[in-house]
Amino acid sequence: MRLVPVLGWDLRGDDTAEALDDRLLPLLRAIASSKSLAGAVKERGISYRAAWGLLRDYGNKFGEPLALLERGRGATLTACGRRLVGIEDGATRRLARLLPQLEATVGAQSPAGRKYPDRQRLRLAASHDLLLAGLVAELPAAYGLTLDVAFMGSVHAIKQFVSGQVDLAGFHFPLRGQQRQARQAVLAGLRARGDRLICLADREQGLILAPGNPLKVRTLADVVRRRLRFVNRQLGSGTRLLIDGMIEAENIARNEIVGYGNEEFTHRAVAATVASGVADVGFGVRAAAAEHKLAFVPLVQERYVFALRSKSLESVAVARLLQVLKSPLLSTLARRFTGYGLGATGSIRSVATAWS
Repeated sequence: MRLVPVLGWDLRGDDTAEALDDRLLPLLRAIASSKSLAGAVKERGISYRAAWGLLRDYGNKFGEPLALLERGRGATLTACGRRLVGIEDGATRRLARLLPQLEATVGAQSPAGRKYPDRQRLRLAASHDLLLAGLVAELPAAYGLTLDVAFMGSVHAIKQFVSGQVDLAGFHFPLRGQQRQARQAVLAGLRARGDRLICLADREQGLILAPGNPLKVRTLADVVRRRLRFVNRQLGSGTRLLIDGMIEAENIARNEIVGYGNEEFTHRAVAATVASGVADVGFGVRAAAAEHKLAFVPLVQERYVFALRSKSLESVAVARLLQVLKSPLLSTLARRFTGYGLGATGSIRSVATAWS
């Protein structure tokens, strides 16, 4: 068994101390990304009454409001609310870097607690994802694994995997009944019997807009009707397949979208383009919008997975990857990026049951 440190906060006065309610900081993050208390409570799975009570009580404790709630104009964090979120972000980054040195093994040593003298390597072609990029950047040497990642479109990544150029392909697809064509397009190249999928995380994709969404955009049809400047993803990316599928489903002609031909290659680049004012709207993951403090309108729930050959599940390198995915390191990183769900993380699926 392992002892693993986790981040927690106390409120301390001269003669008092109390633990910070662990719902508060996730609620503040959700308000920052959704720009409304209603959207935040839906994301966090708590009641409106409970959320309002948290904001009221902790506003009183800190001596100033943590969020501004305006009828008809949504919700925004105050300087105090933003500072609380920023403090936790900094502490989370430091804890992630120190985690391998702070973990301690108690009793019989488990495989996940070992510090490996050898180092395994996996070659990965992958669609861009913020959580994956963070994991690659901060994966400590103590886990005994190196991920050599080349980011590219989902279709290209799967082609490299099928041709044997890489060990894993990272890509994403819509869950359940949403955008069946986009899902089939990325899964079509895989072998039902010979390949397996490892789940990284579930995430949200949608419209990325100016802070507060002043134009009240809710759909791609709104983008067309108001002649808003759009920034697209590159041809061959999973997100581009998703966008094109949504356009077709809504009977929108591509030439009706101003800026349809303006392409960027990552979610961060799309968000940065909107943040700079070069475009009015883009399409990407919630986490990218949150990084730039932009508005986000969720449209699709997705799953991000790694494709690999069934026989690779017996390899030491893949065993270590699975340990990383189930470790505190990934959950610590996921708290930094808004909009990721880890309920299926580390599970192994067949191609036929990828979205279940």
